[in-house]
Amino acid sequence: MLSARNKLSGKVRSIKKGDVMAEVIVEVGGGEMAALISRTSADQLDLKEGDEVRAVVKATEVMIEKD
Repeated sequence: MLSARNKLSGKVRSIKKGDVMAEVIVEVGGGEMAALISRTSADQLDLKEGDEVRAVVKATEVMIEKD
């Protein structure tokens, strides 16, 4: 169980794995969100394009900018 309340269901659109980190693009609610996770975590989760996942957002602050 996670303490984060912001869980967004989506589908993995793409994964780019580097030596240390992996960039995971997730389609969420008609948009996209990028997550940078460790390569080890991506491998352990066995993430593949098309997988149904939840993006869990846990942050101490959210910034909003308006022009």
